[in-house]
Amino acid sequence: MRRRPLVFLFLILAGCASAPEQGPAPAPVEPAPPPSVGPRENIAVAGLMESARTDAAAGRLPAAAASLERALRIEPRNPRLWQQLARVRLQQADYTQAESLAARSNSFAGGDAALRAENQRIIDESRAARR
Repeated sequence: MRRRPLVFLFLILAGCASAPEQGPAPAPVEPAPPPSVGPRENIAVAGLMESARTDAAAGRLPAAAASLERALRIEPRNPRLWQQLARVRLQQADYTQAESLAARSNSFAGGDAALRAENQRIIDESRAARR
């Protein structure tokens, strides 16, 4: 009676050893990442930018600046946000800050010539106003 468990164990081990090789195990399937929103498509940032534009057009410059600063906490490398904040600071007659923010926008602008040209206009206007 004691031999039956040993025979059974031997048969199991023998079966494992003689099992045909099936090649490498298939790679685990990773779930697809959720669709992400790119830097220019971030809904929260787009909403904050629109709010800032509306506030700036209505003369609510502190509110516009606050919205842009919130957006920059979400996307600190977005050159359009830096540029828009530079425009607000220019409207507030904070010329040093406007120049600095436009230069910061340029540092993230890459090859966007139109963005760089507008930043240069802000810088030039800021410098002229300080004279």
